[in-house]
Order: sequence, then C-alpha cells, then structure tokens
Amino acid sequence: MFDSLTSKFQNVFRDLRGLGTISETNISESLRQVRLALLEADVHYNVAKDFIESVKSKALGAQVVQSIQPGQQMIKIISDELATLLGTENQGLALSGGSSCILMCGLHGSGKTTSSAKLARLLVKQGRLPLLVAADVYRPAAMEQLATLGAKIDVPVFVMKGETDVLKIAREALAYAASHQRNTLIFDTAGRLQIDEPLVQELVRLRELIQPQETLLVLDAATGQEAVNVAVHFDKALQITGAILSKLDGDARGGAALSFRQVVGKPIKFMGVGEKVEDFELFHPERMAQRILGMGDVVSLVEKAIDKIDASKAMDLEEKMRKGQFTLDDFLSQLREMKKMGPLQDLVGLLPGGGEMLKNADLSKSEKEFKRMEGILCGMTFQERRTPQILNARRRQRIAKGSGVSVSEVNNLLKRFDDMKDMMRKMGKFQKMMSKMSGGGLMGGLMGGR
Repeated sequence: MFDSLTSKFQNVFRDLRGLGTISETNISESLRQVRLALLEADVHYNVAKDFIESVKSKALGAQVVQSIQPGQQMIKIISDELATLLGTENQGLALSGGSSCILMCGLHGSGKTTSSAKLARLLVKQGRLPLLVAADVYRPAAMEQLATLGAKIDVPVFVMKGETDVLKIAREALAYAASHQRNTLIFDTAGRLQIDEPLVQELVRLRELIQPQETLLVLDAATGQEAVNVAVHFDKALQITGAILSKLDGDARGGAALSFRQVVGKPIKFMGVGEKVEDFELFHPERMAQRILGMGDVVSLVEKAIDKIDASKAMDLEEKMRKGQFTLDDFLSQLREMKKMGPLQDLVGLLPGGGEMLKNADLSKSEKEFKRMEGILCGMTFQERRTPQILNARRRQRIAKGSGVSVSEVNNLLKRFDDMKDMMRKMGKFQKMMSKMSGGGLMGGLMGGR
C-alpha cells in the first residue's frame, strides 16, 4: 500500500533524525524531497504546495520540546499534517434509524459492484438489514455479478432482468424493501469509461427519486489525481457525501487518497484492501498517515485479531498452556486461528517498520512453512496429536509420506514443540503468553533455526 511513497518518506526521515536544530536552511532540502515524493505519487500540485507551506510554517514556528530531538519533532509535524490532509478522523455513514438509501457511483472499472457488496457485509455486522439493488442496466453481467456477491454474503439482491429504466427499478426496489423489512438500500449504478452527461443526468434523476442519505463515489486508488478530477465532476452534479477508495492492494500511488479531501472537501469513508468481500475497512486518516510514513498501524492489527480470532478458544488455550497441557492438536487449532487474520505479508505491513522488513524478508517462504506445518499436523491422527509420545519411527514415516515432507521435518517440528513445552513449564504462570504467540513467540520458536 503506497510502497513507493512510503520508501521516499523513509529516506527523508533518515536525514531529518540527525537534525540538531530546525531552521529554514537545514529543512529546505528535506521539504523539497517531500514535495517531489508527493508529486511523483500524483498528488495534486496545489495540494502538495499547500502541504509543504503548512509543514514549513509549523516547523519554524514550533518551540522544540526539550525531551524531543528537533528532527523527531519535524517528523511529528509531517505526520500530523498528513493526517489533517487525509481528514483527521474517520467519518462513518450518516444513516437514519429507519429506512435509508445509499447511492454508489463512479467510473466503469472503479469497483462499484464489489464495493457495494463489501459495504453490505459491513452493514450486516453493524446490525442493519441491507438490500442490494442492481441498478446498472448497461454493463453486461453486472446484475449477475451483484447477485453472486449477494448470495456469498447472504444479503438479498433486487434484480429486474431485462429492465432498462433505472427509475422503475428504483421504485420497485423501494417497495420491495418496505414489504420485506430491509432498512438500507444500496444502489449499484452504471459507470462509464469517462464521464458523460447522459450518465450524470440519469444519476441525478435517480438521486432525486430515492433521496439517499449517502452518495458514495468509488475511486480506483491507482488512478492518482485523475480520480480527484472525476470526483469534482460527480460532486457538482450529485453532492457526494464521501468516497470509497478501492484497490488499495494494487499499485496505488497515493495521489487520490492525499488529494481527495483537500480538493473536493469530502471525506474518504472506506477503503478496499483486497479482492475478498471481507477486505474492506473504515478509512482512519491518522492510521493511514502512519502507514504511509512507515510507522505501521498496530491499532488496526489488534482490531483484525479481535475480529478474526475466537476469544473463547484463545482463553482455553491460555489455560492449557498455563497448566502445561498444550497439545499438538491445540497448536493446529491456534495455527488455523492465526491464518484467519490474513496473509503474513499484510500483518507484517501493519507493524512499525513493517515496510522495511518486507523489503528484505521472503514472507512467501514463511507462508509455505506455515502450510507445511499444518500439513504435518493434519497428517497425524487425533490420538497422535493429543499424545505425541506414541509417534514412533513407523508413524513418523507415515506422516511424512502423507504430508509430502521429509521425516527430518516431522522430527524437527516435534522437537521444537517439546522444547517449547519445557519452556512453558519453567515459566510457570505467564498471563501474557497468548499475546506473545500472536506476536511470533510460539511460531518463531517452532519455525526458527531451520
């Protein structure tokens, strides 16, 4: 996510950390590099210009705190200004307690249909009853795509196959929602390869009919400041209430994210960070600023763990570990819980300095190690995982053959597991063991020394 921009900021920060004083002379080169980094990320020229002027003004007017080095204070100013540029805090949806409508708009290929389904899934988790409305009557298979996504997340989809009158679809959808107790309608509308007046006027008429509480523009993060030009046009016609930044898992330069609020004056509310329906997050400006600057996003990592990991299972495992009763079956369960959090690369990217770690680490190898360990454990019977002392040479050979690994790999996993259990016994009471596990303690012990 914004890898190129993050790398350039990291280079600037290395120079800033050595500053003994802050003056217009010794920060000029650093600010020039920041400005170039923003422009290369396709940030709007005026936005980059205003950003640099604001940072410079605050840096030269700041009184250096005695406990903080001048260079560190300069980094803090840049971080704060970046968060301000992005919007200071997340602004959620302004939906009423009763029936509400959300109008999704954007250019063709921006990700409206997928984002509509992702948003519906999020609303279900928040206790609402969404209805997806297939209002894209031009793109081939658009309605089928939305219906497929709706079935995947167990959200009903209103489809009128063969109907080309968007307003008629909207009226029928409103009536259907009222009779089926669906309180949030999400209208997936048509896009174009470029903005044209017929499309805009159709959307204007639809907006006048449904009176949406939210009109969300879906922007492709890879399109840079061109996305902002599109946003200005849509905003003039539809008075959009915010944006969804899609495809942030791809080659996103950052121009759209950093320019949107300053130019359009509306917040980015959500972001799509992957192809799966669950790859959808609230847009937190401060956290995004930290990610861009290579400072990680530990809060989001913790939220991801809370959302994905079964708390009752975690408590049971903690109890077993305290008593020295942790088995290979428990380890397999914990391994699968951790996998729910997503690819290892995504998790490391949320850690402070994670971007730098990813440059030098072969995480694809670590992912393969996880899979091989799971394969070995799955090659064992339930009794073998519960009582590994019965694993004689013949059983180990069978497990190795069944899981496609060598006997030495099976032996290595078992030895490291025994070493870890010995360490647990010696440690006695360790209430924080589960947090160490998720941070790499147990995994590191089992995977290290290979």
